[in-house]
Amino acid sequence: MKIKKSFFLLIILCKMNAQNEPLEADRPDQTETPSIVPVGMFQVESGFSFEKSEAQSISFLLPSSLWKYGVSKKIELRMIAEFLFEEQEREKQNGMLPVVVGFKINLLQERKWVPKTSLISHISLKNCASEKYKSTYSMPDFRFTLQHALTKNYSLGSNLGATWDNFTKQPTFLYTFTLGHSISKYIGSYVEVFGFAPQNQIAFHTIDGGITYYINNNLMLDGSIGLGITQNAPKYYLALGITFRI
Repeated sequence: MKIKKSFFLLIILCKMNAQNEPLEADRPDQTETPSIVPVGMFQVESGFSFEKSEAQSISFLLPSSLWKYGVSKKIELRMIAEFLFEEQEREKQNGMLPVVVGFKINLLQERKWVPKTSLISHISLKNCASEKYKSTYSMPDFRFTLQHALTKNYSLGSNLGATWDNFTKQPTFLYTFTLGHSISKYIGSYVEVFGFAPQNQIAFHTIDGGITYYINNNLMLDGSIGLGITQNAPKYYLALGITFRI
């Protein structure tokens, strides 16, 4: 009986330790993390953003939410829901964008020069949206996420992938590079360069940076700002967000 009690106590302690590891989120930067949500846990990453594109063009995401659930040590399920408000040439419209569902699967663990690597893939649900934002096709996207620890306080992350337009089926290729810095146990920061290259169009690039603050291992706040590098990129954007897991 004592042996059984000790065995079950050990299992409970192991689960508690796993859940007490600090969460890792895909926000606030554009570089998705290769980390998987712990088994049996939900993680919600939600935020508000404002983007200024042209002189008479602005948009708000109010909010953008990513829901994740850990299926196993190597797989998580994902769902993205976004509510958009936009104004172009004094014409306003708003509504829910097509819901996106998908998964993340861990491919490699970090080892010497080999970065921690995962694959993320989604597909949009063309009819699961507000009427004005329903799309013609349900199109996929994918990206490989890589992360490597440079020192105790610095890490390098990158993404490479592509997404397909829901109306034209045209692909847009993407890249991100992020340098992360742990300022303290509770505060992190990053600088990042990212870009998108639509097929048959000129690529555009953006630089951004931000900060994260851990209230505890299961609750994080973030803020970020981005500036367009190329003329065809958005002029700037601002974002605030929260991540929690249960």
